[in-house]
Amino acid sequence: MSNFLSGPVQVVAQTLHSSSADQMHKLGELVFANDGRAFRYSLAGATAYVAGNTYTSQDEDTDTQNLTAVAAAIGDLTIASTSTVTVTANEYAEGFILIAVTPGIGRNYKIKGHIAYTTAAPTFNLDNDPVVVALTTGSRLDALANPFRSTVVAGTSTVCPVVGVAVHAVVAAEYGWLQVLGTAVVEAEGTVTVGLPVVRSETDAGTVEEIADAANELRQVVGAAQTGIADGEFGAVKLSLL
Repeated sequence: MSNFLSGPVQVVAQTLHSSSADQMHKLGELVFANDGRAFRYSLAGATAYVAGNTYTSQDEDTDTQNLTAVAAAIGDLTIASTSTVTVTANEYAEGFILIAVTPGIGRNYKIKGHIAYTTAAPTFNLDNDPVVVALTTGSRLDALANPFRSTVVAGTSTVCPVVGVAVHAVVAAEYGWLQVLGTAVVEAEGTVTVGLPVVRSETDAGTVEEIADAANELRQVVGAAQTGIADGEFGAVKLSLL
């Protein structure tokens, strides 16, 4: 039986406005403030965080999708593939194996870790999350990195979803918190009207803009403006990224 399930963090090992070279929580762990705000633990990518900017998960890697499975029995704590990939050690640790083609379709398993592979067939160790539907060589796998690993400033395209807003200048490749819920300070692109939903900007990385036309309505909603915000300034947005 899976035993990695738990509630929100009760004891916070790393303070909100800090950067740490050491990992003190699981990636994506959730902590609540008593004022309605919530934060998730993250690893910064190659560039330091800018407070008030929006951040996304790392770019999709299609090379680790639609992998051919090795047969796995119910209760196994590894999932392997005969497809070849190139990944660094534990690049997908705390991420997921998704079963995309039956047998086993629709299942999602947490990855504990793996060794490095260079154009080689990978084996992913599961995090006390054993296989519950047997896999065959007909099954297909998608390996997905944890969305809070190596996060990057939200670009103007919609390649990856926004996962949070920086609250501190976390150093590149260090750990810290991203805000996901409640009142946050966020940079605006264009004038933002109080009360309107805001989406990731299509012209200015790391910022939000209000929904103004049909095209913008297709972009990810980050939250709703709690104050009017002038172009290029920072203002209050009630986040809805939990």
